[in-house]
Parts: sequence; C-alpha cells; structure tokens
Amino acid sequence: MATHLSTEKKPAEGRKHQNMQNDTKASQGQWGRAWEVDWFSLASILFLLMFAPLIVYYFIIVCAQYQCSLTDPLLDLLTGNKHLSDIWNSTPTLTYRAAVIYSLWVTFQVVLYLFIPDFCHKFLPGYVGGVQEGAVTPAGVVNKYEINGLQAWIITHVLWFANGFCFHFFSPTIIFDNWIPLLWCANILGYAVSTFAMIKGYFFPTNAKDCKFTGNFFYDYMMGIEFNPRIGRWFDFKLFFNGRPGIVAWTLINLSFAAKQQELYGQVTNSMILVNVLQGIYVLDFFWNEAWYLKTIDICHDHFGWYLGWGDCVWLPYLYTLQGLYLVYHPVQLCTAHAVGVLMLGLLGYYIFRMTNHQKDLFRRTSGNCRIWGKKPQYIECSYTSVDGTKYHSKLMTSGFWGWARHFNYTGDLMGSLAYCLACGFEHLLPYFYIVYMTILLTHRCLRDEHRCSSKYGKDWKRYTAAVPYRLLPGIF
Repeated sequence: MATHLSTEKKPAEGRKHQNMQNDTKASQGQWGRAWEVDWFSLASILFLLMFAPLIVYYFIIVCAQYQCSLTDPLLDLLTGNKHLSDIWNSTPTLTYRAAVIYSLWVTFQVVLYLFIPDFCHKFLPGYVGGVQEGAVTPAGVVNKYEINGLQAWIITHVLWFANGFCFHFFSPTIIFDNWIPLLWCANILGYAVSTFAMIKGYFFPTNAKDCKFTGNFFYDYMMGIEFNPRIGRWFDFKLFFNGRPGIVAWTLINLSFAAKQQELYGQVTNSMILVNVLQGIYVLDFFWNEAWYLKTIDICHDHFGWYLGWGDCVWLPYLYTLQGLYLVYHPVQLCTAHAVGVLMLGLLGYYIFRMTNHQKDLFRRTSGNCRIWGKKPQYIECSYTSVDGTKYHSKLMTSGFWGWARHFNYTGDLMGSLAYCLACGFEHLLPYFYIVYMTILLTHRCLRDEHRCSSKYGKDWKRYTAAVPYRLLPGIF
C-alpha cells in the first residue's frame, strides 16, 4: 500500500547537474506518474480501491472478535454459523468521543507543523531541520519545507508521558479503547483529503504545470493529479500526511497497547517492549532524517492521491501496528534467547538499513570523492539523454553495501520487519502479515525502480547489473 519509511530510492548514484531547466526536463522524461493507463494498471487500482479498506477492517475485526485468528471468521461464514451482518452489527460504530479525540489529534499536529518553527537543529549536532529545499519538480519549481518532524514527535511524546505520570487528563489506554471508532475517523479523513486533492487538482492547483491527467477517473483519484498540493506557502500535503499524523502516532499507538497490556495482565511483556523499542528506533530514524526524505521518490516523483492520502491516514497506522495490537490479545513472554535473538536481528537490520543509506548519501554528496569502508568507492560511469537531447553523466556505486546488492537498504528493512513479527511468537499468522506485505512491497519497488533505470541508462545499466548481480540477497536474489 502507501508510504513506508524506507521509501523507494534509486541505486547509489552521483550525477552532474548542468542547469535547473535541463534537470527538470530530464526528470520529466525519466520519472513520474503515467500519462496513460493500461488495463493491468486499471485492474490493480480498482482492486486496491475496493479491497484495501476491507483488508484493514478484516484484520482489526479478527483481533476484536476472533482473538486474532485469520481463519475463524471465514469458517463461521462458510459454515453458516454467522452472517456478515452479525460481524458488522458487533463492530463498534463511530462515536462522538472518538471524533473529538481524532479531531484534536490532527489539529494539534497541524499546529506543530505550521506554527512552531524547528529549534532542534540549533542544539542537536548533525540534525538537519528548519527550512530546507526539496528537489526540482517537473515544472521547474523548488519547494521549501519547514522540517520540524523530530520536534513534533518530541513535543507530542513529552506531553503524552507528562499526562501519564503527572496530569492524568486521559488514560494512556485511550487509543486502544477507541481503536475501531478511531478507524472510522481515519477513513473519513483519508477519503476527504484524497477527494479534496483531486478537486483541487482540477480547479485550483498549486502549480498547473505539475499536474497530470490521464482521463481515467479511478487512476487519477488513486495516484493523484497534483504533484505537490499545498495550502498557502507551507502546508504541504505530502510531507504532512506522510509524517504527521500517521508516523508520529505509530509510537503512541504502541505505547497505548503496552498500557492496555499492563492494565489487563499486570505487566508489560518483553515482546511488547521489543516491539515498542525496535519500531520506535525506526520512527525516530525517519524524523532524524526527515530532510533527507525530501529527496526520495515519495516527494520527488509521486503525485498526491488516495494512494498516499488514505494510505497514510489508515493503512499505515492500522496495519503497521498489528504486532502491538496482537500482543494485547495474546501476551507473549519470550525466553531470554528468543528475546535477545529478536533484538539482535532488529538492531542488525536497522544498522544495515541506516549505513547503506548513509553510504549512498555520502557518495552522492561528494560525487564519489569519499571513502567507503576505508577505501575510495568503486563505481560505473553512466550516461543518459533527456527528452530535450541533453546528455547527462552519472556514477553508480558498486562498493560498500551497494556492491553486495543493488537494494541492500531494503534487505536491512526486511530484517527489521521480520524482527517485529518474530517478537510475537508462532501461535498465530496475523503478526506475520507485515513481513509478507513488506516483502511484496519492496520486491515490487525493486522491479519498478530497475525498469526505470534500465530505460534511463540502457547498456550502462547492463554493465551495472553485471557488476552487482543481486537485488536484495547476495548469492540468492
């Protein structure tokens, strides 16, 4: 589905820019959303529009009504023990309390995003925050962003813990206690912002030259029309909805699940602690590198539609937190060896993910004039021609982690994803949805990215794949 923290990235590449105008034309020719829709793309989009919301509903309901068994509701329906109406009638409805909670939450994140300039970059060495420039859009626009996600995360969590330990304005189990009513609120926002973005693209786009219309309503609604829809100068739909409210909420949701486990069983299991810690590290990494996120495909190439709007509001917070939800219903106390193994796998996966991306960033910033693992990096000189006939030169790194596999950052990501699942034991399949989903998602991204690179670099890409023959797993794939 939509946004994931390890958002799609091109191979480790350094490029010589000739001028902004030509770079814009190059990006128009090589990247971006489709102009025309083939039948397979349309079928895929219709499938997602129809079934993605049902998938989220199904996973949440099997936890609430079937103790996290993925098969029991299907068996009930097939044997006639229950009808769909029985399951639906047992589902909590939208409540006024949930609507107030969700409205206050989103409003609070808007305030943190728009009205409190970043101060973290002034005292945290190495952190890049404040006003930063994004990449050049196809229309030649360079948007500016207020990078303050880390600050928003810190303020939010300081207030959360202050409430839990001092003020007691609300119970720390408030998210779990309203989980399904909040799902309806998240859906309302997801559909509302996606629909608004489409209408805005037609009638009052931020930049008309950065819009794409295929003439197919479903594709345009799903994949978006506007490249960077904004309200005013600073409210950027992509940056806000990807990072706030969804990802800031991720760690709060896990904390609420831990609080519910404490309330129900009198303790927080080591598996719940592992899920909170490992996913918390991942979320913090995203906000620490939020300025770097401006250079990823989500911001640089994807348009804003239902795929990002609804996905960030619903899919991300509800399905990326399944491990914590499962552990509320099935508390698992791991043996020491199992717990240490999960922790080591998660930390190793994060190390690979972070260091692989660091090597790529260093290589790009220095155009290869750096040292990777104590040596000058190896690379392949590539060239490509933009739509206006201008020739460009690039360097694709073939050493360091990028010499092991062409998308080794995804390998680290998958290791971390597997660690989250293994923390939940082996009693049910539900916690393992995440690793299955991430494997499909990242494999598809590898293939999609490489198709673009093959079209872009031609024979030079074949030289690169010969030098680095594996995509994700050295010696295997």
